[in-house]
Parts: sequence; structure tokens; C-alpha cells
Amino acid sequence: MASLINHAPLVEKEQIPSFHFSTKDVLTDPEAQQKRRLDLDRASSLGNAYHGKVEITFQPVDGEQKRVETTVWCVDDKYLVLKAGCAIPVTSIIGIEFF
Repeated sequence: MASLINHAPLVEKEQIPSFHFSTKDVLTDPEAQQKRRLDLDRASSLGNAYHGKVEITFQPVDGEQKRVETTVWCVDDKYLVLKAGCAIPVTSIIGIEFF
């Protein structure tokens, strides 16, 4: 199985409030959106039960993808809330990697 290398720059979770996000979904495929939703729910369970970290790839409005390694505290229909209390709109999340 080939592993994919994510070349998006890694940012600190404390930088997230400085980014601006679009209201348009970065994922256009309904199946990809459904997988993202399942992964977000899994990441939230992992964060709450085991304080486990995940790597989240997201896209701010400037179009340059970013990554953050952090613990997910909760997720709802609109936002993903991280350990530091920062929030990322669900529609700006490209994917979640589990360690």
C-alpha cells in the first residue's frame, strides 16, 4: 500500500484564529463529505475518550492548504473545536489523519 505524504505546511493550533475561511465547501464530492463527517465524529471520540491527537488538513480562504496536529474536543454541523478552543469550519476541512 502506498503512503501519501502531505506537503501542506504544519501550523500551530494557536494560529488558527488568524486565518479566514470561505463559506464554500472545499469538498465537492458527496461521498468525500460523508467520509469527512465520519472521520470528524471519530476524531472527536478519540479526543474526548483518549486525548488522542489527529492531523487535520484544512484550506483557508487564501487557498493554501495547512495542517495542524491537535486534539479534537467537539464537532457539530458547522465547526470543529480544538483543544485550545480554536474552531475550524467543517466546510474548510479537507481530511483527517489518525495516528
